[in-house]
Amino acid sequence: MNSPSFAGLELLDTPVLITTADGVLEFANPACENLLAIGRRELLRHTLFELFQDSPALRQALSTALQHNAGYIEHDLELRTPHGEQPLHIALSVTPVDAESRLALVELRPLDQQLKIANEERLLLQQQANRELIRNLAHEIKNPLGGIRGAAQLLEHELSDRPELKEYTEVIQEEALRLQSLVDRLLAPHRRHVRSEINIHEVLERVRSIALAEYPQGLSIRRDYDTSLPQMVADKEQLIQVVLNIVKNAIQAMKGNGEVILRTRVARQVTLARKRHGLALKLQIVDNGPGIPEEIRDHIFYPLVTGRAEGTGLGLTLAQAYVHQHGGSIEFESRPGQTCFTVMLPFSNTD
Repeated sequence: MNSPSFAGLELLDTPVLITTADGVLEFANPACENLLAIGRRELLRHTLFELFQDSPALRQALSTALQHNAGYIEHDLELRTPHGEQPLHIALSVTPVDAESRLALVELRPLDQQLKIANEERLLLQQQANRELIRNLAHEIKNPLGGIRGAAQLLEHELSDRPELKEYTEVIQEEALRLQSLVDRLLAPHRRHVRSEINIHEVLERVRSIALAEYPQGLSIRRDYDTSLPQMVADKEQLIQVVLNIVKNAIQAMKGNGEVILRTRVARQVTLARKRHGLALKLQIVDNGPGIPEEIRDHIFYPLVTGRAEGTGLGLTLAQAYVHQHGGSIEFESRPGQTCFTVMLPFSNTD
């Protein structure tokens, strides 16, 4: 039975259990349910030692902590669950919480999750530095572009009696205009965005219409929506751009022939940008293309990184910038035949 005294543990990101000395479970928080992929009601029907089979180290940790009424830590412990194909590698902490009842709090910190958090923080700092560098560079490029275009126009006027040279001045003006467009896109994430109450499925339907209009043959875009999702507060145009950039990348990787799935789900008790949210949107964009090349996966969100010779490498950079401005996260998993981008966004954000 869940005791009210444990209510504060519901909000923790860390999977925690409350157990007796005999392994009878008194409490499990939502993070623990997610880790073990077992609902709380079913989870509490098992003992600690039934959940984690053949683990003398776990028994020893619990026994030692309760016997000495002091915390006990295992920095790297391998635990196996009845339904898990792969063992869990965790940092274990056992802390007595009630000497009279001989209850202990068991914290299970997945080592891969800790590593992921550390990597995310490192990458975020690096990406922020990269974006600042690109933004400064874009400002430096923008100033002389106007002069180049103006000079080309004057030159074109002076060469009015030499029509065979006009094509060269046109090339200068067109390329300067293309660079101007590129610079504007580099600076776009820093512009102020306007939030309103929106329906995420209206965003997805807009992207779906655009994509199917551009690639009418050979492309399938399948909907997998949770229509019970609440409205969210966001910048509609920015979210359209986020989804459109990811979808276009997928379509171009598949050369216009393949399937894209747009999937929405609700995520509960998640932490985004170091803030805890009871409800969040989980948006997944899945394609059956060739996958992201291994050599660029670690840098896929960096500016000017692209797997296509004709690409600018800005689509995912802008998508990530917009998602971060909304207090969300974006990540991906990719293998040949399936790439899945997952965007997590709070339904409301007070920033």
